Amino acid sequence: MAKQLDYHTLREIFTRFQAAEPEPKGELEHVNVYTLVVAVALSAQATDAGVNKATRALFEIADTPQKMLDLGLEGLTEHIKTIGLFRQKAKNVIKLSQILVDDYGGEVPNSRAALQSLPGVGRKTANVVLNMWWKQPAQAVDTHIFRVGNRSGIAPGKDVDAVERAVEDNIPADFQQHAHHWLILHGRYHCKARKPMCGNCLIRDLCMFEDKNL
Repeated sequence: MAKQLDYHTLREIFTRFQAAEPEPKGELEHVNVYTLVVAVALSAQATDAGVNKATRALFEIADTPQKMLDLGLEGLTEHIKTIGLFRQKAKNVIKLSQILVDDYGGEVPNSRAALQSLPGVGRKTANVVLNMWWKQPAQAVDTHIFRVGNRSGIAPGKDVDAVERAVEDNIPADFQQHAHHWLILHGRYHCKARKPMCGNCLIRDLCMFEDKNL
């Protein structure tokens, strides 16, 4: 775990991230907030590309909780069977859809507590939805952010909750909205788990990682 970087270094890092990609976007395809919730829930232990491939046809016929219930467990399972843990995920999607219909009038609630009360929706999923749909500066820490945060010193922490707090506490407020997307994309395409691409990294001179792959 690297030492926490100081304010001025963090400002420079995120200034560079912003200059390279001013409006970073999540890579999960969705057509509304409900399909975003479903897509993020399905993405646990799966790739965004794999989820997108499975949900394109699904969301054309089931883009609301009621339509998902009408499709049913078997119909949903058939659509997502290429995704890891698909049987349990299908059950969760049907359950959360029923709760949305029964308790929320078919609408997706926009508090973290209410989102986390839905089956298959943890804190990370709730934070992604709050950030991407309602523009709340919530930080969803996945394996990429955990790795980048600890390697670089941007947001070190022993677990995902500690890294989430480090992001919220240390990264300047004007970068909070897009912070988790910049960090995810950096981890996915540059600061990879194996063979990080340090040679052409735009924050190489500021990063605290000692075993740079140069």
